[in-house]
Formats: sequence, structure tokens, C-alpha cells
Amino acid sequence: MTIVDPDAGATGRPTGPLLQAIDVVRDYPSGDTVIHALRGVNLAADPGELVAVRGRSGSGKTTFLNILGGLDQPTSGRVIIDGHEVSSMSEDELVDVRRRSVAFIFQSFGLVPILSAAENVEIPLRLVRAEPRGRDARVRELLELVGLGDRAKHRPHELSGGEQQRVAIARALANRPRILLADEPTGQLDSETGHVIMMLLRDVVRTEGVTAVVATHDPVMLDVADRVLELRDGELFEQPLRG
Repeated sequence: MTIVDPDAGATGRPTGPLLQAIDVVRDYPSGDTVIHALRGVNLAADPGELVAVRGRSGSGKTTFLNILGGLDQPTSGRVIIDGHEVSSMSEDELVDVRRRSVAFIFQSFGLVPILSAAENVEIPLRLVRAEPRGRDARVRELLELVGLGDRAKHRPHELSGGEQQRVAIARALANRPRILLADEPTGQLDSETGHVIMMLLRDVVRTEGVTAVVATHDPVMLDVADRVLELRDGELFEQPLRG
């Protein structure tokens, strides 16, 4: 897999991949031994690309996503988002990146139970002190995008699992992130609902122009992803797409 080092073009913005992992290693001590979770992993993902990462439970998918999003630090190697090396940032800089440039979607939804769908989507906008009028418009836009324009006032317990995950997707997109990282986003859904959510993710990536990396067991990703990678024994391998 080709890795392109960031190189500012005439506009001053980096050209080439939006998200890069370069020779990423993650080791964990375990008693007298060392667990090699990631062994020199490389990834280059372009703007608007949907990349699926498959692998057995415990293969390191979540570890990899956490490192890509700045939630964990590699033992060695580099992570670059939009030309900026995340692995060398201070904690304050990482917090700002996670608020504005990187968004996460988890299988547990993570909605605040006492807040409505609209209020849950609004949370990231409040954290960056977005202007109220623009904030309200963005919330409406996103709920319409995920097909929940008529469910804005409903709380999580009034929504199905699929609807809750739609709210979680809308919330992740609130601040127009460049990178979307999803960890088993259909893990708590039945297969039919999971298929709908995966198709929605594909449409959202295209509509919003984000780069998405999705860790999943779901075979539907073979139909919707631009690339499918398998994490095996701490290394990434390219997998064929369905023809």
C-alpha cells in the first residue's frame, strides 16, 4: 500500500491522503511477555473514501481506530491527519482535533438518555460554542440527512436501535469532521437494520465528503466500502471487493 508523505500544494493545504498511519506499532506488556497488537501497520485514506477494516475479535481493530483518532498513542510510528502529525501533539491539541477534525461512532450508540435526538446531536456544537442559529440549522440538516427529521424531539428510549444509531451518526457529523471512525457500528443491530445503517454510512460519506474507517465484522461492508482491509496477526492485508 502506497504511503504519500504530506506535501503542501499551491493552496497551502496538504495534498494526497487525508489520513495516514505510517509504520504504526503498538505493544502491550503482559507479565514477562509483550503482546504485539500492531506490527508496523500502514494506511493511506483519501478524502471521501470509505475503508473497512475486518478481523477477528481481539485482532487489534479497536486499538488501531483509537490510535488513528488520537485516543491512544502508538509504541512507534506516525499518524497524520490532514498534514498534521497527531502522534506528536500535546493533550490539548489532541482534544481540539477530536472536537473538530475527527468523530467517532460506537456500537453502543452512547446517547444521553435524558436528551432528545436533536439535543444529542447538538452536543458537539455546544462544545465548540457554535452560534445558536447556525447550530439549530445544522441539527435539523443532519436529522433530515439520516432520515429522522420527524423524530427530533424523541428521547433514546423512544427510538429503535437503528434510529439511535442514526442519531449517533448525525451527532458524529455535527462539526463537519474530516475523519469518521466507526467501531462495529452495527454490532448491536439485527442484520436487516445493520444493512440499512451501513448503506446510510456510505451515503453520508459521499454527501459530507468525509474519510471514513469502519471496523466491522459485517459482510455488508464488502458491498459498500471502497476498500476492505483485514487486520491479521497485527498486520493489514488488502481484501478483494465483491465484483
